[in-house]
Amino acid sequence: MNKQTAIYIRVSTEDQRTDSQESELRRYCQLRGWTDTTAFTDKISGVTSTRPDLDRLMNDVREGKIERLVCYKLDRLGRSLTHLALILDELNRLRVPLICMSQGIDTSDDNPAGRLQLGVLMAVAEFERSMIRERTKAGLAAARERGRKLGRPAKLDKKREQILGLKGQGLGVRAISRELALPVSSVHLVLSKAA
Repeated sequence: MNKQTAIYIRVSTEDQRTDSQESELRRYCQLRGWTDTTAFTDKISGVTSTRPDLDRLMNDVREGKIERLVCYKLDRLGRSLTHLALILDELNRLRVPLICMSQGIDTSDDNPAGRLQLGVLMAVAEFERSMIRERTKAGLAAARERGRKLGRPAKLDKKREQILGLKGQGLGVRAISRELALPVSSVHLVLSKAA
């Protein structure tokens, strides 16, 4: 399979134009002899959690169709440090170098300075992820101390009254299970907790 050079372009609104980014990126690729290029363009805010062409690009990366990814700047790619870290980690694992043309970032194996830049970026991103984890743990602990019940409510809680009502009418476990389209084990669980 002939792999392509992916060009990722993003602007924040529909009103903004992408042609200057695209022409500079295509010229950059052409100077390096990367002629088989595919452009992925999103006209959407960087804070949006999903971007159609970025999602399509990452899918092509996972399928092994992309040899390298070229973008104008890092902030065009990741919506936050954590999001960027996830993208960089995946590109690194799949051995797809990232080249940010205007910032001189090139994570290719044959570029030691680029590998150093990637290492620094990944260390900062890992620090950020660790801080988020710590804040989350502290928030959950504080919520528990206030007596807040955490997690999703059990689906069976919604059926509890119906199960107990049918049991009160004299129905057996299997009959209740059939009536409510629930597994027998779920009916047993609710009845054992009620006993």
